[in-house]
Order: sequence, then C-alpha cells, then structure tokens
Amino acid sequence: MILQPLLDLAELCVRRGITQAVISPGSRSAALTLAFARHPSIETKVIPDERAAAYIALGMAQQLNKPVVLICTSGTAALNFAPAVAEAYFLGVPLLVLTADRPPEWIYQQDGQMIHQDSVYGKHVKESISLPADYTHSDSLWFIERSVNQAIHTAEEDPKGPVHLNVPIREPFYPKADESYTYGSPKVILRSRGKTQLPVETWEELLQKIESTDRVLILAGQQVISRELLETLRQIKDELGIPVVGEVLSNLHGNFITHPDFFLASTHTDLLEELQPDLVISFGDAFVSKNLKLYLRKHKPKDHYHITSRRELIDPFQTLTHQLAVDKELFFKELLETLDLRAFRNGDDEIETEYLAHWEKAEQKSLQAIRSNFRLTEAFVEFKAIDEVMAVMPAHSQLHLANSMSVRYANFIGHERNITVFSNRGTSGIDGCLSTAVGAALTTDQLVFVLIGDVAFFYDRNALWHPHVPANLRIVLINNSGGSIFRMIEGPRQQPELETFFETRHQTSARNTAQDAGLHYEHVASYEELEKALPSFILEDENAKLLEISSNAEMNQNYFDHFKTLMKAL
Repeated sequence: MILQPLLDLAELCVRRGITQAVISPGSRSAALTLAFARHPSIETKVIPDERAAAYIALGMAQQLNKPVVLICTSGTAALNFAPAVAEAYFLGVPLLVLTADRPPEWIYQQDGQMIHQDSVYGKHVKESISLPADYTHSDSLWFIERSVNQAIHTAEEDPKGPVHLNVPIREPFYPKADESYTYGSPKVILRSRGKTQLPVETWEELLQKIESTDRVLILAGQQVISRELLETLRQIKDELGIPVVGEVLSNLHGNFITHPDFFLASTHTDLLEELQPDLVISFGDAFVSKNLKLYLRKHKPKDHYHITSRRELIDPFQTLTHQLAVDKELFFKELLETLDLRAFRNGDDEIETEYLAHWEKAEQKSLQAIRSNFRLTEAFVEFKAIDEVMAVMPAHSQLHLANSMSVRYANFIGHERNITVFSNRGTSGIDGCLSTAVGAALTTDQLVFVLIGDVAFFYDRNALWHPHVPANLRIVLINNSGGSIFRMIEGPRQQPELETFFETRHQTSARNTAQDAGLHYEHVASYEELEKALPSFILEDENAKLLEISSNAEMNQNYFDHFKTLMKAL
C-alpha cells in the first residue's frame, strides 16, 4: 500500500503506549485520520474546531501523563493548534502533533490550504521534524521510523512537552476499496535515562547551609503532587520545623501554608521581617501570587535552590543561586533522612520551630479573616458565591480554574479536601480553559468542575461543539457581563474607556449554548438560589451540567477592594 508508512506510524504509537488521538477533519490529513481511526487499539475523538481540539488533547495528556496524538489538515488548521501547543510547552504536557502538509515543491504555488508548516510552532515545541513526502526509497522509510521513535522519546522525557511532526502527503489520500489495509511491524527504539543525583560536594554544601540557619523555606509551585511526596513534606515540616508554602495549584493537601497571597500583602513590617527566609528550596511550576513574588524580590534569601528538569534558569523571584536537575521525590526523601540522621548522631533532639510558627500564625490569621469576612457579607458577590461552590465539591474530584479572576479567587479561598486542581498557567491565556477541562473529563471517571468567567467561556464555547461532551463535566460559569478583572486593576479601572475597550461589556447568557450541547442548565442570581441549586449540581448524572451565576460587576469590585484592605491590615 502506498500509504503504508502512515499506517506504521499509528502502529508505532500503539507499541509505544500511545492510544489516544484527537482528530480535526480534513482531506489532506485523510490518510493519517484513517490510520488512527481504524486502528483497533486507538481511541479517537473528532473535534471540528482545531483550537478546541488541541486544548482537549492537552487536557487528556495532562491526565494520562503521556502523549496524546493531535491530527489536522494542511494550511491554517495547523496555526489553530498553536495556542494549546504553546501552553503545553510551558506547562510541560506531552503532545504528538501531526500536521498534514502539501509536498514541499508545491509551497508558494498558489495551491489551496498551503502555508509554511515546517517548524510552524517555532520555539514552542521541544522538536519539529518534517517527514519525507516520498516513500519509494528504503532510506525514507528508515528516516520516518527513526523520527517517530525520536519524537515520542522527546515528548515523554522530562521536561515533557509537545513535539511536531509535519507530514507532507501526496495524492491519493484515500485507500481504494479493494486495497489491503494492514498495520506493519515497525521497530521500537528504546532510550533509557536514570534519575539524576546531586554531586557530593553540592549536597554537602546544601546540608551545611540548612543546618546553619533556622530560616529555611520550601516553596511548592503548580503541580500534581504524589501522596508519597506529600507525606515526605509533612514530615519535613513536623520533624525539622521547616515551613512548606504553596498555593491552590500546588495541591498541598493537608496542614500546609497555602495563603501567602493574602498575608504577604500586609503592610506590617514586623510580620514581613519575621517571615524572611535565609534559604529557599523551590520546586514545581509557576506561582499565581504576585504578592509572593514581590515579597521575595524585596526580602531576598541568601541562597535559593530551585529543582527543575528544564534547561532555562527559572528565577521569577530574582533570587536564584542554584538550579538542581534532580528528581524532586528522591531529593526531599533523602533530605529528610539525612538531616534526621545527622541530628540523631549529634544528639540534637530539639527542633527549632519559631520560624515555622511565624508562618503558621500568619496562615491562621488569614484563614480567620477570610472566613469571617465571608460570613459578614450579605450582598451577592461572585467571590463569596465561588467560596460556596468550592465548599461543596466532593473529595477526590477535580477543579479546573480558568485564567483571570477565577484562578485568583480560588487561590485566596484555598481548599481543605482532597481535590486536585489544574489551570493553564503555562501561558495564562483564557482561550482554552474550558476545552482543557473537557479533555480532562474525557479521560477520568472523577467529577471535573471548571470555574470559568463569562469572557473565557464564550471565547471557548466550541469546546462543547462535538458529540463527546462527558457526563462528568460540571461548568460553573461566573457571568458578570464582561472582563471584570480590569475593574480590579488600578490602571484600566481609572480609564474612561474601561467598559468599551477593556471589559467588553455584553448581555450574553449561556442558556442556548448549554441547550445546543445537551447540558443540564441552571441559572442563579442569589445565595438562596445558589444554595438550592448546588446539591443536584454536584450529583452524578447522565449529562454534563452548567451552573450560570450572574452578579453585578460594580458590587464585585467594591467587595474585592474591601478584601484587599483586610490583606493589608493583617
């Protein structure tokens, strides 16, 4: 068969454990589509909108922690994958992006659906490879087989990320009715890498620095964290007196410090000086909290060790002194065991807890201020409404936070139950937040909640324009009739053009979108209506559900301004 190498590409993916593919329809990509659609071991989803398709694939790959195949036709279809490809690159999510293309000699020849697709994603993929358009020479077949193996390895190796295979395809795109359609036996090339350990001298230097100060701080950025690492961090806190600080996206379930965005806005210099670290150890991805970043940029530690597998020096606090390319679980486990053993040998049973106590006191005061303020609030505002929704989410469910105010509100609120939280903070765009949650819901049996503002929702409503909308999806739409984050920022809120050029005010409801997608829909505009709607909203059902919460933008702004005064007064 003339298109046999493309069948073997699909077979090689299966042999490497890749069994999920998201396909956007097209003709130039027909051979790729059929190769994956007809394979008995591959599960496919057909999503017409390429931008939504790519984010759905991202959500799936994030859950599976292995690559998902993404297929589109030639031309601008490939460009519509770009936002999700960039998000996957910065978030560290593996994707295998297959873009069909015209043969190279037809570029710039005024033929249809033709753009420059070679390396079309630029620096936003870990690797980009163009496959040959001709399969007649054995070297071409060898190159394709080797390149696909290499692409999968590259996507899976830390830091994980998207890889692009551009696939020029000559006509005919479709097999003939009497043509045999048999998957071959492509060669799997294995590549193994061990887990890196620190050089002895670097490890010993770090231990000595930790033992010479009582002000060590561990910072956990965005990540999905294992139970084993959580337990290790808990022991480090309890047995060594080292505060472990994170955010809602750090997924630090248990008795950790997760509200630094609140108390680090304080104007009380005594508190801020009490919290100043001498040594910071950080791991995970980006932090939402601007207050945390500003605090550490001003109150700089002497040493800052950051654990990451990325090549780039990651230094958002402007404090980095050491970057460690090590396995975080092994690192913290060995740190705990070594410091415990050295303390035992030295007969040092006394744990210095004063520094930890300062952080825990600030955390408790923050929680009390937040909770008491919500209790005293009678006006219907989105911040308190979100708190009430988060309070009833069942344990072991997922929460996806859209960008703009949704992720910021949730970061102030936090959560105490075992709920895994996700957000597209690689690039922090609003363009695929709903689609990513849809992809996650397609890949897990858990309830998947997505908390999303109206602009982000309507911008991405093609996330629901397909027949695969999963029944375990729960959309919480915060509709304040515009992009009200601009009311919360000093610059745009002071401009007379605020509503027209920044907020982009509208009067759109999600009712028709929900009806078109077959979702159960409910609208609320008061605490009484919200309290009545929530019990059925969180129950399992045969259909996905959408809860639209309407509120007044000016009231939301006034409440958030009041909330910020509480932060400064702590």
